[in-house]
Amino acid sequence: MQTLAKILATFFGLGLSPKAPGTVGSLGTLPFIAIIAYFYGTAGIFCFVGIVFVIGVWATHQLIKNQENKDPSMVVIDEVAGQSLSFAFVGPMLVGSWENWYLYLVGFALFRLFDIVKMGPVKWADTKLKNAFGVMLDDIFAGCFAAVFLLAAAQFL
Repeated sequence: MQTLAKILATFFGLGLSPKAPGTVGSLGTLPFIAIIAYFYGTAGIFCFVGIVFVIGVWATHQLIKNQENKDPSMVVIDEVAGQSLSFAFVGPMLVGSWENWYLYLVGFALFRLFDIVKMGPVKWADTKLKNAFGVMLDDIFAGCFAAVFLLAAAQFL
């Protein structure tokens, strides 16, 4: 179980990157979410985020339950969930077309910004919830902020 949890929590090893594992995990999410958005749009994005969130809470819990560090940098499944969620509101602009490919770049940048800055509920979840749920939730909040800003930006791009 521990091996499976590590594979999932590190998103198939992306979290083991020696430099910027969160950024690497977010970048590694883009091909997956691009394919899901292309074929299934917003509904597919929300389903993917829900599945990743549940798996992420389980895998992260398994990985951190006997550790002092409750948010190790190698855990990037939280970035996968949050980064994916950042595209939910622009799903209609992504389904069935690669024409708006640049939204993936903007969404990536916005998610990383909100994940790093950690304002409001992102900071609350990161600092107050010292468990697997908190690890996942702060990135969900960052993804929500990114989704709103990406939708607004998409109106001008």
